[in-house]
Amino acid sequence: MTAILETRGLDKHFGGLHVTNGVDFSLSDGEIHCLIGPNGAGKSTFFRLLIGEYTPERGQVLYRGEDITALKPFERVRRGLSVKFQVPGIFPGLTVSHNLEIALQHHLEGSSLGAEIRRLLAFLNLADSAGERAGTLSHGQKQWLEIGMAISLKPRLLLLDEPTAGMSPAETFATGEMVQALNRDGVAILAIEHDMAFVRQIAQRVTVLHVGRIFAQGTTDEIVANEAVAAIYLGETEAPRRTEDA
Repeated sequence: MTAILETRGLDKHFGGLHVTNGVDFSLSDGEIHCLIGPNGAGKSTFFRLLIGEYTPERGQVLYRGEDITALKPFERVRRGLSVKFQVPGIFPGLTVSHNLEIALQHHLEGSSLGAEIRRLLAFLNLADSAGERAGTLSHGQKQWLEIGMAISLKPRLLLLDEPTAGMSPAETFATGEMVQALNRDGVAILAIEHDMAFVRQIAQRVTVLHVGRIFAQGTTDEIVANEAVAAIYLGETEAPRRTEDA
């Protein structure tokens, strides 16, 4: 399949630490791909390189065949790449509906705006909370609201940074169903995740990062059965200390 996102020889240093080391990565258009790895693997740095928060020392980031390495985050968003961070960036003092309205207001108006807000509320399981202040939502509901804000621009590619962190098993499963529904609508998804039940639920392919390099790739079953992957998670494979988590 055609790649919607690629990195070629991506390098990032912090002082003397080689945090991302020559990463060649490819995400197919229409794919759900999970990125996993032990703490210090370089996942967060790689994620920030993809969204434009960090600039690599070497290498390229390509989106739909275009070199976007030098583009700012908002320029990447305009091209169809959207992001949901681990900590929800919602407006806690505003209602759930108003949060979605802010995300949509430059793209829709009038009855079309109202109809899209209602559609998103239903999709996010938040219809009953539409008039509540966003700050009163449960942790999982806040995560869902930010997913709604991230998809309001109808992206081609959605990047998720630990979307199920702090969720209950039921909330995690519901989030997986949302991700799969988005994918059926044509959205490619890259998720950094630690919850292997969630990875099993959604991932079509999995990439394991370790000490800034791609350590393994394959289906979820292949990765779970990989003894070398199990070893780095259990601490049997020694890794240098890092200042960047991932």
